Amino acid sequence: MCSILKVPRSSFYKHLKRQESSRSKENKILKERILEIYNVSKRRYGAPKIRQTLIAEGIKISVKRTYRLMKSLGIRSIIVKKFRPTASKSKVESRENVLSRDFSTTSINQKWVTDITYIHTLKDGWCYLASVMDLFSKKIVGYSFSKNMTTELALQAVKNAVTSQCPNGHITLHSDLGSQYTSSDFQEYISETKIFTHSFSAKGCPYDNACIESFHASLKKEEVNLVTYYDFNAARLAIFEYIESWYNRKRIHSSIGYISPQKCEELARLSA
Repeated sequence: MCSILKVPRSSFYKHLKRQESSRSKENKILKERILEIYNVSKRRYGAPKIRQTLIAEGIKISVKRTYRLMKSLGIRSIIVKKFRPTASKSKVESRENVLSRDFSTTSINQKWVTDITYIHTLKDGWCYLASVMDLFSKKIVGYSFSKNMTTELALQAVKNAVTSQCPNGHITLHSDLGSQYTSSDFQEYISETKIFTHSFSAKGCPYDNACIESFHASLKKEEVNLVTYYDFNAARLAIFEYIESWYNRKRIHSSIGYISPQKCEELARLSA
């Protein structure tokens, strides 16, 4: 065979005896772990977050190398375009923007942001999720899911947040100018609790409420737009699992030092 291929026998036997390089062995181990992290995240993590997870495990690796290994595995973070509802053309009275895009905080339960997003089901049509986020931990501290986009939906999310967090100080609660948040019932609750200052985004300005908008975008990209929900109950279960099992307790965030929102809150409570 060597004579046919015109290859020296010494070269042939040297090739057979050649051992796998340490770099190649290391890449194999890394690719196995990268694939595990990727699958645990349900294909949601890209190279930056996978790299941070590896670093947290004591593995030194660059983003470029992580990306190359992911590319060789044929995997990447999932991205699906989200639904964008038609903007309302109705006139809305502007109200004070207390937050004024100052998203900085020094601890939990100082600034909360809230908003409502749309989720489609085959049987029940559009359903609605109202979420409340703590700007310090990025944790979803309260949420409510309903077949109707009502004031009660928005109110219940805030009430759930108060019940879960038991805040003992004053909170700036920021929302858009939706009718659910400007309604008399919502304003009455804000006045009665005496713990909130209500802040409002300018009309048609999502940047004023960027953090909760970002959460809903992640929810759509990482969960909602990847599946088709049969009915309200199927969607409700999926949303519960995403928020409680994944987002709050496992999903790491660059803005809070690549830890989970729950971990961030726990550290804040310990240092209080």
